[in-house]
Amino acid sequence: MMDLTRRTLSIATLSATALALAKISKAQAETATELSEQSYTAMKTLFADVPNTRNIALKAKGILVFPRIVKAGIAIGGMSGDGTLFVGMHTHAHYNISGGSIGLQLGAQTYSYALFFMNETSLSYLENSSGWSIGSGPSVVAMDKSAATAWTAAGAQSGDVYAIPFSASGLMASLSLEGTKITRIFPG
Repeated sequence: MMDLTRRTLSIATLSATALALAKISKAQAETATELSEQSYTAMKTLFADVPNTRNIALKAKGILVFPRIVKAGIAIGGMSGDGTLFVGMHTHAHYNISGGSIGLQLGAQTYSYALFFMNETSLSYLENSSGWSIGSGPSVVAMDKSAATAWTAAGAQSGDVYAIPFSASGLMASLSLEGTKITRIFPG
């Protein structure tokens, strides 16, 4: 009886995870133009919701905006989304962010993410690497809405890249170790 219960639970967990990961694959845009437009709209939303992010943008050498990242999991999870790198407020390139996780987690959510590259070295690292694994390379300072609102150029934390999540919906409870990688893509 114990084996049947474990097997049923394992099958249910794998099935739910497969469904969640299938939703993740739909986070990608159809064309480069569509992706650029979605990313630009998301950036305008961030500027409206957290006005001080305009000041961060003025200091940044480039801004990588992911308009829609889908994250889901039940024990095993994943996340993915496509975004646009803006340099001088013009589309420069497109990237995918993806990652997997294993651990205590349950749920699904969508959110947007902006990465502000504050110097040429960090921007060059992104552009010249064959894929940037967060945690290696440039230092990343994660900021929530209140930290971004309080940001000042004079009192700025040291960091090559400022990361700001925004526009979250859904519910994801997790306690997990995650690996996230950003890779250049060439949408149609």
